[in-house]
Amino acid sequence: MSMEMAAWNSLYHAMHAHEERRPFSRATLRRIGGFARPHRRALTLFVGLSVVAALFAVATPVLAGRVLDAIVGGEDTRVVVWLAVVIAVIAVGEAALGLATRRLSAGIGEGLILDLRTAVFDHVQRMPVAFFTRTRTGALVSRLNNDVIGAQRAFSDTLSGVVGNAVTLVLTLVVMLGISWPITLLALVLLPVFVVPARRMGRRLARLEREAADHNAAMGTQMTERFSAPGATLVKLYGRPHRESAAFALRARLVRDIGVRTAMVQSVFMTALTLVSALALALVYGLGGFSALRGNLDAGDVVAMALLLTRLYAPLTALASARVEVMSALVSFERVFEVLDLPPLIVEKPGARPVPDGPVSVEFDAVRFSYPSAEKVSLASLEEVAALDTRGGVEVLHDVSFTVPAGTLTALVGSSGAGKSTIAQLIPRLYDVDAGAVRLSGVDVRDLTAESLRETLGLVTQDGHLFHESIRENLLLARPDASDEEIWDALSRARLADLVGALADELDTVVGERGYRLSGGERQRLTIARLLLARPRVVILDEATAHLDSTSEAAVQAALAEALAGRTAVVIAHRLSTVRAADQILVVEGGRIVERGTHGELLALRGRYAELHATQFSQDPVPA
Repeated sequence: MSMEMAAWNSLYHAMHAHEERRPFSRATLRRIGGFARPHRRALTLFVGLSVVAALFAVATPVLAGRVLDAIVGGEDTRVVVWLAVVIAVIAVGEAALGLATRRLSAGIGEGLILDLRTAVFDHVQRMPVAFFTRTRTGALVSRLNNDVIGAQRAFSDTLSGVVGNAVTLVLTLVVMLGISWPITLLALVLLPVFVVPARRMGRRLARLEREAADHNAAMGTQMTERFSAPGATLVKLYGRPHRESAAFALRARLVRDIGVRTAMVQSVFMTALTLVSALALALVYGLGGFSALRGNLDAGDVVAMALLLTRLYAPLTALASARVEVMSALVSFERVFEVLDLPPLIVEKPGARPVPDGPVSVEFDAVRFSYPSAEKVSLASLEEVAALDTRGGVEVLHDVSFTVPAGTLTALVGSSGAGKSTIAQLIPRLYDVDAGAVRLSGVDVRDLTAESLRETLGLVTQDGHLFHESIRENLLLARPDASDEEIWDALSRARLADLVGALADELDTVVGERGYRLSGGERQRLTIARLLLARPRVVILDEATAHLDSTSEAAVQAALAEALAGRTAVVIAHRLSTVRAADQILVVEGGRIVERGTHGELLALRGRYAELHATQFSQDPVPA
């Protein structure tokens, strides 16, 4: 490695010396060892090859000096030829070792990334819905990308760097001191001139790098929000394009200015260190040449010292920053472990059983529930706040009891925020109750397997969420093994087959982010088709027609009739016209069931249901 390359390495390590430093525990090291254990053979081989590569790196300058001595001394030409052959063999060996160590390094590093990413991804999938309602998606994705890669550097870069540089440094010092200890010590005097400016410039460049990263992140956030379908619509309706453009251009100009300043700082630094490297070589050649002329050194020793000097400064500067690299990698590991240590609230019991066969009833027995506080389901770093919100734990459902007989339809109505959606979320066990029980066919949902719950229950929400994938892929989410025939049958029953058949790509048509290429009614009918394809025994509809116009609502209602036929159903309805034929209507207010009965019975009570009905249908007199 040349002096210039050593300078660049020193600058790079100094730039990243700003990483957070904090004590780490032995438990962290043990967990890291657990992830490294599957790669222990590759790691051992990797370290061994790095040591051999370091030996080769030191041998070449010594042999080069021996060649010069042979030439000056007029030795047999065969000696020079053999020395040249050995140097060539070492060069080939170094190249081969470089490829081998790079292959091992990449395999270990990428394998570790795979293990960490899959561990975090699988763990996050087990987290409750409350975790996702609080967490910033970007912060969570960063753990799967930046922090995982930062942890990977500990094995692929830092480990090899520390081992290789330590061996190279020791061997180089031993050889240089053996050739001439005075010149070696004088050369080491220049080390502070080499390292200190790198650290000072590195800190300055690090500040510029962070500032640029902040502005780039702000631009990224602005683009992400403004370029999404709802964001672009909002800007066109209420935004001021000139103001948006000015704000973006300001940040872009700041990034440009920082880029210019960064380039100049790097250029000044490299020019200065190139001068230092030239002075160091001049010192070796001057003192070494003087000693050679006095007969104290051979000419080959002078050349060997000059070549070894480049092998000395590079590992010294790298090892000077090794601790920072190790600490940075440990911080990344701890940030990954922080997510893995957040326990999921919903855990399948050992020995859980499947939902019993046949028609399924739903029962709520004296259920009490409060949403979990932030400390139970989230991390401050994932919410990007200084401290977690301490609120939470307030009971929202109070002694709720009711039964939905198999094959019947029960409707939940009431004011917004009364607790209807909370009741719906407890049935598929998106949350666990604090007291009481939710049962399917007489079995507590906490005693049932998660897989059987997914197969038994189907939920349609008011937003009708779709992934930015094809119609086929969105439908196969419900049943991955479904045939095209079954998909078209579900679309036909959802009153959507004609629309999909008229599209250029039919089932392969990409629906766009959140399904925004479809209208609200079409999007909702596609989610109903997905429900029909899943063929659940219990259907939960959470205000599935709340935001639709009359025409779309009629089409969706026709599709829902297919979805509800012969199934146990729990329907949350904002429009009372959609639940008149329900077998049972529950009026929920303040987290309690305040009324229950059929449409006619509840109107006759002249209570809360009658008030809601009168509000929506003021032209219809309330019967006595």
